Amino acid sequence: MQSPMLMELEVDTDLDLIEEMRLRTWARQNFAPSDERDTTWHPIILDEMHRIDQEL
Repeated sequence: MQSPMLMELEVDTDLDLIEEMRLRTWARQNFAPSDERDTTWHPIILDEMHRIDQEL
């Protein structure tokens, strides 16, 4: 049986992955050309938009 601390860390990791997927989905749904991107957007959003640039 896992300790409660390990179980808590796994849940936190899952939430982080869910948040990352939410941000990447937002980036795809709200794609903006590089010259229109706000540099204060979350780094994951900017990374996903850069990936989209590479796909195009």
